Amino acid sequence: MTLEDLCHRYLDALNTGDLESVRALFVPGAEIASPLYGVRPAHDFYAELFADTTRSETTLLNVFDSSADGRSVALHFRYVWTLASGKVVEFECVDVFELAEDRQRFTKMTIIYDTAPLRSDFEASRKQT
Repeated sequence: MTLEDLCHRYLDALNTGDLESVRALFVPGAEIASPLYGVRPAHDFYAELFADTTRSETTLLNVFDSSADGRSVALHFRYVWTLASGKVVEFECVDVFELAEDRQRFTKMTIIYDTAPLRSDFEASRKQT
């Protein structure tokens, strides 16, 4: 699998809400750093994210694979996120992934985006569910 395939599989799993497929892209013990959820094991993060989500739609804008050692990649994409409450929020974000040695799975992901425009909708949605 190429790095591009790996990245597309990740976004496809987000778009379809396929919990097992997205979890399979991470090594055991992988960690996610999210501005809304904090630092969580990947296994738990995606269960929580998908529970808070009715629908996800991503549009890939850029892939950055410029690390000197080839061990990281960043995806810049537009995310249309339908929260469990039905509220739709849209934003651009960058997910920065650290890759396993074989470059076939992720060991860590850091999510970067401005939460200010959507934080109140997110928190209200979580209270309703």
